[in-house]
Amino acid sequence: MKIIFDRKEKKSKAVRYISYAIAALLLSVVNIVLLDFIAVGSLTPDFILILVVWIAVTEGQFIGIFAGFLCGLLFDFITHDVIGTNALAKTMAAFVAGWFYKENKADFTIGSYRFLVIVFIGSLVHNFIYFFFYIKSTEISFFPFFMKYGLATSLYTTVFAIFPMLLKIPKRGL
Repeated sequence: MKIIFDRKEKKSKAVRYISYAIAALLLSVVNIVLLDFIAVGSLTPDFILILVVWIAVTEGQFIGIFAGFLCGLLFDFITHDVIGTNALAKTMAAFVAGWFYKENKADFTIGSYRFLVIVFIGSLVHNFIYFFFYIKSTEISFFPFFMKYGLATSLYTTVFAIFPMLLKIPKRGL
């Protein structure tokens, strides 16, 4: 049995992972600086969640979970949120999004409506877990709270997932 080590594959993975890290940092800055301009009421899209779903669909469930945890932890530190809430929520969203990983089919999945469905499902999981820590039983019941912040925020995040989907739509007949 002969084992061949492909340096190009290792290099390209390292470049991809570094580009994911840079994208996470840039999206964190965008979330802090520019999010107020596109907020609808108190609802804002989660750009980092879209990146985490992208990574889970492209790289697989394990890498997606790892990326979800690191991106969530980064976002917790940057926003001065309770440490671990975003990390846990984005990890679980990446776990769910990783179910849709198919080897050598990532470009097709991201370039189709399936990516929007995956982002919506991942966002619902994320919001359910994230907002679970913020609801107090005396203030508001869970269902109206989740309809406003969970479902509406998921829909708003899914709308912004159209832009990365458009990047991967296959070019035909040019």
